[in-house]
Amino acid sequence: MNKSFTNKNINNFASEEIDWQQIQSEMKNKLGLEIYESWLKKISFLEEHNNYLLLSVPTRFIRDWITSRYLDQILKIIKLYKKDIIRIEFKIIDQKVDKDLKETTNIENTQNENVSFIKDSYLQYNRIDPNKRFDNFITGSSNKLAYEASLKVTETISHYNPLYIYGGVGMGKTHLLNSIGFEMKKKNKVMFISAERFMYQFVKSIKSNDMVKFKEYFRNTDILLIDDIQFISGKEAMQEEFFHTFNALLDKGSQIIVSADRAPNKLMRIQERIKSRFSGGLVVDIQKPDLELRKKIVQKKTEELNNLYSDQLQVSKDIQDFISNEISGSVRELVGAVNRIVSFSRIYNKVPNLPETKVVLKDLLNISENKVTIDLIQTIVCKFFKISKNEMLSSRRSRYLVRPRQTAIYLTKILTSKSLPEIGREFSNRDHTTIIHSVKTIEKIKEKDPEMVDNINKLKNQILYNNKENEI
Repeated sequence: MNKSFTNKNINNFASEEIDWQQIQSEMKNKLGLEIYESWLKKISFLEEHNNYLLLSVPTRFIRDWITSRYLDQILKIIKLYKKDIIRIEFKIIDQKVDKDLKETTNIENTQNENVSFIKDSYLQYNRIDPNKRFDNFITGSSNKLAYEASLKVTETISHYNPLYIYGGVGMGKTHLLNSIGFEMKKKNKVMFISAERFMYQFVKSIKSNDMVKFKEYFRNTDILLIDDIQFISGKEAMQEEFFHTFNALLDKGSQIIVSADRAPNKLMRIQERIKSRFSGGLVVDIQKPDLELRKKIVQKKTEELNNLYSDQLQVSKDIQDFISNEISGSVRELVGAVNRIVSFSRIYNKVPNLPETKVVLKDLLNISENKVTIDLIQTIVCKFFKISKNEMLSSRRSRYLVRPRQTAIYLTKILTSKSLPEIGREFSNRDHTTIIHSVKTIEKIKEKDPEMVDNINKLKNQILYNNKENEI
């Protein structure tokens, strides 16, 4: 792009709507095809305001990755076309949901005739996933009973009725319900739906005065699988209908499988008779995965991704062991961690070392740093530099205030999982570009100034020590 063409476009675009397609093309040229395809392609244009743009990305992780690495370059490219734009704001919108909803019409024609679904796009979105089967569910001591019970249900209907599976988020409950539905749809009429979708259809049927059809949909099935039943909490009318549907299915010998995030007796604002029905069946829980299971999950996921990207660098066993040892929350977090490491390897054409792995996974790691508060960091930094918190958070730019402020921002960035906008709000509503500048400034000073490195280490140790004392 020559200079005269650029100036001409700047003048033209000053009064016209921004051409986001052209900006995307420029980002691809300036930042490279690989970075564009992996990250920048996921950005969508939403709105243009007087001096900023509102863009969307599908996840918080992608937003934070883009803002911490490419925001300055993106803003520079945008200003070529709209010079009065001085900042960018991101909104999290899961674009995959919209895509899946549009595809449901085509999917409907290919679904097995034995599977009954209400002809409503919201319900079809929660269809049985053929990728979640028994043969790819990884078992260990924490989920073995739930797995065996689910498998037994597929062999004999009403062997125990209902089957009630409970556990925390991301433990594999939905995977098991999918597996049951996938296996049983071959010979039975199956209905698989979340409690939230059940509630949606119930309300819609009442409004359209079509409850007869609603009852037919849910009572004329051999297998009813309901995910996240805790969402019917407090909905008395819907609980009443669910109770009668439940009894009708039991009377005709249909199998009911339910999942929840807690045991039946711990369900809040749900009728006692419903909790009693749940408790009358087989109740099994899925606990947090132990170390052995975590290692199996990480190894399996890594092998799948290595086969998928055979031309890419392989994730080392040391990194796999680190993930297995440090991330103990849920199966979903383990899989997400492996995905992040593989994405890093593809972008930078190198497997991350241990410090880089900690940075990439910092919001998932089960370490005390994530519990550090911004207020604690600010308090200790102010005490260290002998200034007041009001001075540090003020708009004054005196050198004796700027450096402590930048140091506190830097420590907040590395010791917490807060996003750039969140950090900015805690530092007197400073813009996220100011936060990025502060972090980069401290990083540059550390490269040349051993005293700064020493100060950072002292402050970090003091913050972590005080945080540990507070927890005790």
